[in-house]
Amino acid sequence: MKRIQLFLVGVLIAIGPLMAQSADSDWKAGVDRVKGLIQSNPTQATDEAELLLKGKNKKNLELVVALANAYLDAGKLPEAETYLALAKKINPRSAIASVLEGDIAVAKKEAGTACQLYEQAIFFDPKCEEAYLKFADVYKGASPQLAIEKLEQLRAINPTSTVPDKKLAEIYYLNNRFDKAADAYSRFINSPEATEDDLMKYAFALFLSHKFEQSLDIANKGLQRNSRHAAFNRLAMYNYTDLKRYDEAQKAATAFFNSSDKADFSYLDYMYFGHLLNAVKKYDEAVVQYKKALELDPTKTDLWREISTAYENGNHYPEAIAAYKQYYATLPADKQTPDMQFQLGKLYYGQGTQTDSLVINAVGRKAALASADSVFAVIAQAAPDSYLGNFWRARTNSALDPETSQGLAKPYYEGIVTLLTGKNDPRYNPALIECYSYLGYYYLVANKLPESKEYWNKILAIDPANATAKKALDGLK
Repeated sequence: MKRIQLFLVGVLIAIGPLMAQSADSDWKAGVDRVKGLIQSNPTQATDEAELLLKGKNKKNLELVVALANAYLDAGKLPEAETYLALAKKINPRSAIASVLEGDIAVAKKEAGTACQLYEQAIFFDPKCEEAYLKFADVYKGASPQLAIEKLEQLRAINPTSTVPDKKLAEIYYLNNRFDKAADAYSRFINSPEATEDDLMKYAFALFLSHKFEQSLDIANKGLQRNSRHAAFNRLAMYNYTDLKRYDEAQKAATAFFNSSDKADFSYLDYMYFGHLLNAVKKYDEAVVQYKKALELDPTKTDLWREISTAYENGNHYPEAIAAYKQYYATLPADKQTPDMQFQLGKLYYGQGTQTDSLVINAVGRKAALASADSVFAVIAQAAPDSYLGNFWRARTNSALDPETSQGLAKPYYEGIVTLLTGKNDPRYNPALIECYSYLGYYYLVANKLPESKEYWNKILAIDPANATAKKALDGLK
């Protein structure tokens, strides 16, 4: 008889959890039915809810809260509050009831009250994960630091959970704290909670933290899952470009622009593609991409400078000059300073010193150099303590007088010598060597050999191994 009793006890112990699970499933299925009826047949929904709460379920706190949430999700606040009151009556110190009350406050746009209630839930149950997360949701926009602190509290309580990391990553990402976001993503990215969107944002956070190798690794993992994913292809192109892996960057660009699903191209995409094409010396194609970027966002006027550089790299100086002028014109008045005109002067100088006679004739060459001289004159006048304006005037006038017969550059080089020798700074030695080289050659052409020797010897005093000076002096013996 005792053996039979023991056997029955064992059976009851075994089936006890199954019976509990079955009971839970019954009321949860009932709540699902209520949810489906709230909008279509509210009277029947109420009847079904009342039936669920009869008998053994009368004080079932989880069931009451579930019904309240069903009505809350349907936007039926009065009914949700009715069930809230019942939940608090069952257990006035219930964490899940406090979370529910906080959710109702959120629905009423009472953020402060909601957070007080979530805090109350945590007081009742310090391990109530939902309360921490919902507190963070309320404050993630208005006070991100408060949200972060609450999530860090949750991490301290349950260090093995990846749930707070997911929310932390979201908040850091939204607030442009990409290094912190990347760190948070790294802690859960290999967990079941990580989505493709998380993987994409993790890759972007790494990219925006200038961790290009790591970002590329994550982007490539994303592409292994979905080779046509626009964001992962985009990041592959960006990262390969920043890593100067240009062959792979071009393949990634082809995949991004031609083989990505639902790609919504931005000015940044075309700008990066322009940078890539410029780097591989496809200058004309780079200009096309920069102009596409400008079409999408005309406010990004710095792109005119990129266009100018691409034209310059391709030796298209008239176009480079026009683009740089357009860039300069978009600058605020206080930014239109002489030093910003320096590049314009160099572009005119480049045009005037082109070696291809088919590109520019003598008249055009002289006009370009005259324009360069005008620009450098303005710079020299605006910054008399700097040698650069007159240094480039000297170079420009030397180009206008290629035989050095007129000595057009002489007064500028002499002035630079006076200025730089007074500074007594080795940093200026290369500039002084250029000045002395010109003056030595000028006096050689003028057949004033002692003066010529003097300047070649000055070069050797700075650079004893200077081959040009040695050769000149050997010829003057």
